[in-house]
Amino acid sequence: MYDDGPNKPNPTKSLAHYHQLKFCGGEITTKTSNIYHSYRLHKSPAEPPMAGLSLNPTKITTPTPQSCKPICGFNSLINSTKTQLKFPTNPSKTHPKLLHISHSSVSESSVSVPKEEEVADEEGDPTAEMSYFDRETDPESISEWELDFCSRPILDIRGKKIWELVVCDSSLSLQYTKYFPNNVINSVTLKNAIESISDELDVPLPEKIRFFRSQMQTIVTKACTELGIKPIPSKRCLSLILWLEERYETVYTRHPGFQQGFKPLLTLDNPFPMQLPENLFGEKWAFVQLPFSAVQEEVSSLETRLVFGASLDLDLLGIEVDANTLIPGLAVASSRAKPLAAWMNGLEVCSIEADTARASLILSVGISTRYIYATYKKTPVTTSEAEAWEAAKKACGGLHFLAIQDDLNSDDCVGFWLLLDLPPPPV
Repeated sequence: MYDDGPNKPNPTKSLAHYHQLKFCGGEITTKTSNIYHSYRLHKSPAEPPMAGLSLNPTKITTPTPQSCKPICGFNSLINSTKTQLKFPTNPSKTHPKLLHISHSSVSESSVSVPKEEEVADEEGDPTAEMSYFDRETDPESISEWELDFCSRPILDIRGKKIWELVVCDSSLSLQYTKYFPNNVINSVTLKNAIESISDELDVPLPEKIRFFRSQMQTIVTKACTELGIKPIPSKRCLSLILWLEERYETVYTRHPGFQQGFKPLLTLDNPFPMQLPENLFGEKWAFVQLPFSAVQEEVSSLETRLVFGASLDLDLLGIEVDANTLIPGLAVASSRAKPLAAWMNGLEVCSIEADTARASLILSVGISTRYIYATYKKTPVTTSEAEAWEAAKKACGGLHFLAIQDDLNSDDCVGFWLLLDLPPPPV
């Protein structure tokens, strides 16, 4: 797609326009209405600092002893690259203190924790378990949980790894942890534990539970199904993943049985990308950018407009980005945009990656499914464009987005997904 010149601004639009990209060496040239601006990828004093990513500490409960508006101005989405890009062809909030905390339920005969007198101040005790719900939150409003059931780099006195169940909701209004010996790991144990969370915290069972380890799919699916809960394999368990990173530093490494250098027992898959299913084909796509302020407006519009997509709690994730920072994204156009967005909505879209080695874009969905989402002719220019897009994404802390619309020159979109590249947790 070639740039045919500036588009005339729509005077009825009051929101910021999409920024159209033309990657030129080490620069990104963007267009808003009929004005061009240049943003260097290299860090300079005029640029905002690179975005950091960590859980907002005010959202983490410290154990203590207590029994779019529419996407604005899609006029400037077209003609964003100098080369023809194509899809693959058809192959044939702040929480109060913890409400309840208890010591590890794993028996003393199996856990390598010395028997001691009860410590007066248990705050920060790495052997303690968490059972917490923010009573300012309506229990009925939490219909989805995020769950991890896996071993930890902690040995009991038998020299066996301790397992842990960690459960939360996306806002961390619900937080629950419980240790288990490795000889009781099955769907019955998990089912009983899920019921215990509901009983202890006096909250209803969720409608859905997300989990991100493919190796636990059988156990989690069976436990959830027997309780009438829909299991959702998905890497969009961002609050849970970041909480596990925080627990690794503040809990596991301080546990008496911690073993330095132990690799995770259940690692995350990163399989070879597959061919894109026919129902997910688009017709045109383009690298685009949107100011962070406009991204926030678009995310808020997901709650007020009938549009497919998914957002992220950027405040909870600790993402601090200047309002004028350009967030990289991918705009996809299709004459069947609404059905396409509907299909995408059921896939648990996780991230998009520019694979310069294969001259393609890789779409990650669910737990371990990766698709060749789009391809382009590999040249020094297109490779530079893809590298620049990835660099812009890295500068935003991995934040990016996917927008689906009827036409690249449309003012609206029918699907918008805010995405985040996130490394796997250390456990």
